[in-house]
Amino acid sequence: METTNGSDETTVQAVERDMKTVDDGENTTEQKNTMKIWIAVDESEGSFYALEWALGHLFIHHDANKESPFAITVVHVQATFQPTYSALPVGPVLFATSGMRESVVKAEEESAAKILARASELCDQHKIKAEYLVLRGNPKEILVEAVEQMDIDLLVVGSRGLGQIKRAVLGSISDYCAHHAKCPVLIVRPQKA
Repeated sequence: METTNGSDETTVQAVERDMKTVDDGENTTEQKNTMKIWIAVDESEGSFYALEWALGHLFIHHDANKESPFAITVVHVQATFQPTYSALPVGPVLFATSGMRESVVKAEEESAAKILARASELCDQHKIKAEYLVLRGNPKEILVEAVEQMDIDLLVVGSRGLGQIKRAVLGSISDYCAHHAKCPVLIVRPQKA
């Protein structure tokens, strides 16, 4: 457990304390400043491990009966459907029909709903109130753009634990966010078996 100033006060308690101000030494009033935290999830177990870790470690002294100084949003970025076309004259060319697109969009919406339902269950287990958001586009770029536009204070992402070669070829969302996001990024790595 992390402490500040040599006391038993955790970082979360220090943030809550710092959010209170003293007005002329007489009245203590709470500011309406809330720390905006986004936790990104997808279908990977690594992202749900990151969500579980964040809920269990960042909000240890959270009291469900009090107003939280944190605004927690669980974010899922749904990659947009991109039909593949072949420029080569070899083999059949795939053209997406409108019925096919509708089927894919419906499947994506169902997938996003399942992911957010699972995330909601975890938040409920930890008695953490969260909002849920689905964005569409390239997850790397959308997360970075959205945290800047929404003035997010902390982005929590999971790591799939890709090796160096796979990370170089496939690209890592967590690495991209760590290097491009305008806010602090907490990367939660999966536990080693």
